[in-house]
Amino acid sequence: MATKRTVLRSKAGKKLYAVRNADGTFKDIQDYARAQKQDMARTSKAETEKKKKAAVKKAVKKAVKKVAAKKTAVKKAVKKAVKKAAAKKGAVKKAVKKVAAKKAAKKK
Repeated sequence: MATKRTVLRSKAGKKLYAVRNADGTFKDIQDYARAQKQDMARTSKAETEKKKKAAVKKAVKKAVKKVAAKKTAVKKAVKKAVKKAAAKKGAVKKAVKKVAAKKAAKKK
């Protein structure tokens, strides 16, 4: 849990953060600029969770793209194989007809 700070001003007019103990006495007094710099350097739990979620989302998108690319490649390969098989099937049919025709011609 973050410690609650009271904002004060020094004699010179600079802003100060004062951290108090449970009994109300000052535990630590910092210059506002220094405290602000430290706060900005730290990442909160919410920011960390947000970054994790974004990283997971990005990884999922990348995986989906990869799968989609593979899916299209598979589809292309299947189409190509079907075309080849159809061409071979036609060639086989022609060869069978030729052989049948030759056998029929020999019998006569």
